[in-house]
Amino acid sequence: MSTRPPSDRLGTDETEALAAVDAIIGSFGAHRRDDYFAGFAPEATFLFYTSDVRLESRAEYEALWASWETENAFHVLSCRSTNRRIQVFGDVAVFSHDVSTTLSMEGAEETVFERESIILERRADAWLGIHEHLSAGSAPAS
Repeated sequence: MSTRPPSDRLGTDETEALAAVDAIIGSFGAHRRDDYFAGFAPEATFLFYTSDVRLESRAEYEALWASWETENAFHVLSCRSTNRRIQVFGDVAVFSHDVSTTLSMEGAEETVFERESIILERRADAWLGIHEHLSAGSAPAS
């Protein structure tokens, strides 16, 4: 069950922050790497359960992504976001959701289920991701 308020009850801040997140997710799901990373501030940090260390900048994550592409033929095929919630606290927004991603690695297609939080900050007229935290999830019940 989603705890996100119906879209007709979202305020302007929530709607704008959610649009920024949807752009990030859409770009990720279509493997539009440059557009995806443009949704994050240069100093954004990333914490992934698949990595031993926190990535301390967007550039570090971009380098890791490039290595996945080169070494593993990594390619995102699709991404589905469910159980979504956006919370706005002044110039900071917290987005959380369940995500299923279908990707190709070394020619093999795989779907992974994860839980994710993206923290955004309003800068001028744009919301940018400043932190992403990804945790292992489980397949939705059928």
